Amino acid sequence: MLDMSPRRTATDPDTAALFVRLPAAEARKLDRAAHAVGAPKKDLVAGLVARYVDPDTDTGLHALRRLGAEAPGALPRRVVVEADDPALVVGHHSFRPAEIPDVLTPAQAAALLQVQEDAVLALAEDGRLPGRRIGDEWRFARAAVVAWLSEAPDPA
Repeated sequence: MLDMSPRRTATDPDTAALFVRLPAAEARKLDRAAHAVGAPKKDLVAGLVARYVDPDTDTGLHALRRLGAEAPGALPRRVVVEADDPALVVGHHSFRPAEIPDVLTPAQAAALLQVQEDAVLALAEDGRLPGRRIGDEWRFARAAVVAWLSEAPDPA
């Protein structure tokens, strides 16, 4: 079947692109309806939206919510954000800050101070950074490292 209907161009201000994923059974039903009445699917969808979608009244919104909840393959409610900023990324996140230990390894102390681990070890070996050697390992009290960092530097 050849579709000879006039096409609107992408620059037509009265149209907007709509991309949806329908359940297969409903997509086939839309195909059959478009074929039976000889109309493009976009015109059928536009007509259905114009006739049945009323987001401007409480009754219309209630009907849409009920329809959305009862739709085949309905998913949990989601929020759609339309933003003017194309850099905006919307998604799902879960945030729980990492626990900060009271006793730090040389690597953790280096991360806290934002320096290389070798610098932390050198300062500890010189006795300039408060820490304790336990066997072959160094450990640092987080509070002592923060206090050391806020002290005035040695004039030497």
